[in-house]
Amino acid sequence: MSDEPLVLGIETSCDETGVGIVRGQTLLVDTVASSVEEHARFGGVVPEVASRAHLEAMVPTIDRACREAGVSLRDLDAISVTSGPGLAGALLVGVASAKALALALGKPIYGVNHLASHVAVDIVEHGPLPEPTMAMLVSGGHSSLLLVPDVTNDVRSLGATMDDAAGEAFDKVARVLGLPFPGGPHVDRAAREGNRLAIDFPRGLTTGRDLERHRFDFSFSGLKTAVARWVELRQRAGESVPVADVAASFQEAVVDVLTRKALLACKEHDVEHLLIGGGVAANSRLRALAEERCAKAGVTLRVPRPGLCTDNGAMVAALGAQMVAKGREPSDLGLPTDSSMPVTLVRA
Repeated sequence: MSDEPLVLGIETSCDETGVGIVRGQTLLVDTVASSVEEHARFGGVVPEVASRAHLEAMVPTIDRACREAGVSLRDLDAISVTSGPGLAGALLVGVASAKALALALGKPIYGVNHLASHVAVDIVEHGPLPEPTMAMLVSGGHSSLLLVPDVTNDVRSLGATMDDAAGEAFDKVARVLGLPFPGGPHVDRAAREGNRLAIDFPRGLTTGRDLERHRFDFSFSGLKTAVARWVELRQRAGESVPVADVAASFQEAVVDVLTRKALLACKEHDVEHLLIGGGVAANSRLRALAEERCAKAGVTLRVPRPGLCTDNGAMVAALGAQMVAKGREPSDLGLPTDSSMPVTLVRA
C-alpha cells in the first residue's frame, strides 16, 4: 500500500470536463470529455452550452477515470477541483460535484486555482518543480508570467495580458483566415507551409517606453487588428490572401513576444528554469523557439506534452496531491467559485 496521496481532480473551467487521478507524483489516468464540437458552429465557447455539457458528462467521466485507473472512490485521500478562474456556470458544476463526492466519502476537498494547476501538471511528467520556477501560461483566456517559489502557496504575478490573450488572438485570426474553431491548431498547421518572415506584423508592448511601464505584460489585440486589416486590404484589391504566410507571420509575432519576455523575466529574477503551460504551449513554433532561445540563455525549458497543456483533470489532481503531500489545509466544504480568481490565490 502506497503512502503517497491518491487524489482525484475535477476541471470544468471552460468547455472540457476533465477528471484526473494522481498518486503522489504519478499520473494514473487523465480522462477528458470535450464539448468543443458543440461550440464550433458558434465560433467560440458558449457558457450555457458548456455548463450543460459538464452536467451530462460529469458522472460518466468520473466512472471512466476510476475504472481505467483501477481504483475505487473510497480509495481516494482527497478531492481537488478548479474553483476559479473560469466560466461561472461551468465552475459551479465542477465544484458542486466535488463537494458531493467529498461529503459522501468523508474526504477533504481542495478548491484550487486553474492557473497554478497548469504549472503543477508538469510534476507528473518531469518530476518535482525547481523552486523557484518561472512559468509562462498561454491559453485562450490567459497570457501570464509567474514567478513560482512554491506552487502550493506562493505564486507571484509578474505580468499578464492587457486585452486579448494569445489563444484568443489565434481564434480570431483563424476566423479572419477562414480556418475552423478552435483556431490554435489550425493556424499552427497552416503556418508550417508558410514563410514566417513574409509579413512584418507588430510586436505589442516591446518598445522602450512600453517595456518601462509594462515590462512583462502582453497585448495581442493590436496584432489581431493588424492581421485583419492586412487581409481586408488584399481582399479589397481583388488579390488572393496567402493564408499560410499570414498564419506563419502572425504566429511568429506572438511567439517572439512570448519567449522574449519570458527569458527577460528569467534573467532579471535569476531563475534557471522556465515552464510553459496552457493550451497555446502545444503550439509547435512556440516550443521550437522557446527551446532555441532557452538553450542560448542557459535556461532549462520544461513543457508538458500537448495533451497536458490543454485543460485537463490531471493538472487539478497534481496540484491537489502536492497540497496533501505538503500538509496544506483543505478548503472548507462551503468553498465558493470565483470566475476571476487571482493567480496569487492558489487555494480557495
